[in-house]
Amino acid sequence: VGIAGLLSSGFRLADRGLRTSSRCLTSSGDSQPLPLPGQARVVICGGGIVGTSVAYHLAKLGWTDIVLLEQGRLGAGTTRMCAGIVTVAKPLSIECQMANYSNSLYEQLEEETGVKTVKSLFCAFMLVLLLALHEYLFYSRVMGISCSIIKPKDVAKLHPFLNIHDLVGALHLPEDAVVSPSDVNHALAVAAAGRGVQILERTSVQQVLVEKGQVMAVETDRGSIECEYFVNCAGQWGYELGQASEMKVSVPLHGCEHFYLITKPFQEPLSPNTPVVIDMDGRIYVRPWQGGLLSGGFEKNPKPIFTEGRNQLEIQNMQEDWDHFEPMLSSLLRRMPALESAEIQQLVNCPESFTPDMRCLMGETPGVSGYYVLAGMNSSGLAFAGGASKYLAEWMTYGYPTANVWPLDIKRFGNLQSSRTFLRHRVMEVVPLLYELKVPRWDFQTGRQLRTSPLYDRLDTQGARWMEKHGFERPKYFVPPGKDLLALDQSKTFYKPDWFDIVGAEVKCCKEAVCVIDMSSFTKFELTATGNQALELLQHLCANDLDVPVGHIVHTGMLNQRGGYENDCSVVRLSKNNFFIVSPTDQQVHCWSWMKKYMPNDPHLHLEDVSWKYTALNLIGPRAMDVLAELSYVSMTPDHFPSMFCKEMSVGYANGIRVMSMTHTGEPGFMLYIPIEYALHVYNEVMSVGQKYGIRNAGYYALRSLRIEKFFAFWGQDLDPFTTPLECGREFRVKFDKDTDFLGRDALLQQRQDGVSRRFVMLVLDDHDTELDLWPWWGEPIYCNGQLAGTTTSSAYSYTLERHVCLGYVSPPTGPDGLPTPITPDFINRGDYEVDIAGQRYPAKAKLYPFSTLLSQQKRRKEDMELSNLHRE
Repeated sequence: VGIAGLLSSGFRLADRGLRTSSRCLTSSGDSQPLPLPGQARVVICGGGIVGTSVAYHLAKLGWTDIVLLEQGRLGAGTTRMCAGIVTVAKPLSIECQMANYSNSLYEQLEEETGVKTVKSLFCAFMLVLLLALHEYLFYSRVMGISCSIIKPKDVAKLHPFLNIHDLVGALHLPEDAVVSPSDVNHALAVAAAGRGVQILERTSVQQVLVEKGQVMAVETDRGSIECEYFVNCAGQWGYELGQASEMKVSVPLHGCEHFYLITKPFQEPLSPNTPVVIDMDGRIYVRPWQGGLLSGGFEKNPKPIFTEGRNQLEIQNMQEDWDHFEPMLSSLLRRMPALESAEIQQLVNCPESFTPDMRCLMGETPGVSGYYVLAGMNSSGLAFAGGASKYLAEWMTYGYPTANVWPLDIKRFGNLQSSRTFLRHRVMEVVPLLYELKVPRWDFQTGRQLRTSPLYDRLDTQGARWMEKHGFERPKYFVPPGKDLLALDQSKTFYKPDWFDIVGAEVKCCKEAVCVIDMSSFTKFELTATGNQALELLQHLCANDLDVPVGHIVHTGMLNQRGGYENDCSVVRLSKNNFFIVSPTDQQVHCWSWMKKYMPNDPHLHLEDVSWKYTALNLIGPRAMDVLAELSYVSMTPDHFPSMFCKEMSVGYANGIRVMSMTHTGEPGFMLYIPIEYALHVYNEVMSVGQKYGIRNAGYYALRSLRIEKFFAFWGQDLDPFTTPLECGREFRVKFDKDTDFLGRDALLQQRQDGVSRRFVMLVLDDHDTELDLWPWWGEPIYCNGQLAGTTTSSAYSYTLERHVCLGYVSPPTGPDGLPTPITPDFINRGDYEVDIAGQRYPAKAKLYPFSTLLSQQKRRKEDMELSNLHRE
């Protein structure tokens, strides 16, 4: 039956299932499974390509006593149904690195895998999509991968069937690959077994036994295996396996049906070197398949499955659904009209697991030491398996991977993302987004209003537009009365957004009057002890000195042994043995587990997450002190309330408010940490008294603009586990001479001696038209003297400078020996800088200190000169 005839007649093929050649290891392919060992150092659950890759990389790093368990046959799950495409065009730099490594690994195993290196074409049907492809272009070029944007006529030369009439161009990746997933899986298993890994098929893991927060054993249907480490590579079963243990582990993923079509070979068989086509507008991918084509996609209305659990039989018996596949079939014919007469061999329906943010899950789980996860590949398991397994193996071996994998760290999620209803609804949104244009600052629409401030309804009625962070609703900006709410909600663009003037007014109010921002989402901990235990722990974890008088606030990094930031926080000494720790919103799980990792087993030392206990209001502006003075009858001037100080005081009728003289923006003002039962009262009082001072609500977009123009770095954007205080200009927050030896001290001393090879800089764009040119958002290439020197990490429009400001890291060229060259202030000050925005380079001025400081100095000099001239007159 031809494809066109199928569409017109509504013909349905009976379910035939995907037939692939499956080879198993001789040692485990007998009728009787191998004996179960009584103990092992590490047990890996899952014999798909991810599990075998983890086993291979651990063994390669010298691990012994590795046992790999598979409930069926090796590669018999979703691996055997994988489409076999390995492309490096991924939305995150770390994902590009993983895919690139996988590609190289599979080429090394070419004799076993049958790797075919073929070209990839990411087709763009409209200009804005072509602009988005420049992001992939940059990531690929940084890693030395050949790629380019080509014209439609060149696209036609590369693929015989493509209709190019509506294309504006394509991203061409000539080094992408197509492989046989079953053969790759087999090759990795053979290589792992050759290094001593025991592979046992037909052995199901029932639960992981945990004692005192540590993995102790794995219970299977054939007995138990004592072990130190366990790796959950169970794919579709990862969620259920995490929930099965007595000490539950959150593995937030959910399955959806995934369809792809296979045609019979054409009369003139299609060359296996024909490029893979990814048509994001049509939501389809197309690759050569045994003389014909294989085509699948990611539909707008995905079908979630296995919400109530799953089993092997259900996966094997998933049914065809031609009605559901019809839109993708129509897209295939629009892109390749010549396929109307192609004969269909089968429609494959297989499960794929997806995560709440379209990024895979990897790393050690919080709360259970030795329990690692690598799952939730979002239909990119083949592309990520090699690289992700390499980083996970490094993590387990050295305590950290060799690249920044925080965007993929399972600790970015908590138990709040484990609700089956949340996961089911979220993956229905995630699947379409895989092939949708994601403009800057887009937000998920499902799973919202999960965590809210007590002020949510009050702020919502005042025009708040919301964004979500770690499940918490946070205001972006406030729409004034009379504005078109619908238009603002749909302001999705790479150019000047519709909220520009609104945020500008909020910034102006922060600088000239007073604004209030609800920052309740910030992570908040209390560390208490009966003696010096709390101080001793913080002195070991933090680079700054925490032995300060009661009431003082210390801004500090929590560093790892390499000197990189595991957290960037503000710590208040509430009393001699009581500390209040404020961290970024997405640090709630990560920071907790980091501190717990180093906490001694002392019943007199207690760490409590009090994020839910306090509503946080950021009162920003020169009139903030007037508002608080009226409400507290206490002088709030710097003489009575110095900077970086905390007092517990009354605000209105409410007592016990922790008031801190800091704003996270560099502007004058205060942070108010309010017990939640007083939140609405304090907010109403602040807004009422503040009317005479021009008070208004503001959101996080204003906060971002203010902190970027003041050169403030944020963890997770500008700071990460591979960034040191010396590289980001925060050495003044490192106290090398304090009595306690803190984590990372030796590494920083060595770096100070050798010199840093990159520096955090501020770049202000010149010759950039805010009205007409594309905006920088983040991740743009930075060029110095015509050479690639780094990337931006944060960007915002500065309403003070009336220009765009980018923050990022730059490095000088490597030396003749290929080693990094120490960077100097002279290199930064004398360089000619440019920021590349979608292929267009804009000149920029680079500085190591805030431009706002420079402007204020110039303003003071001008005022002094005018005053001097006035006196002369």
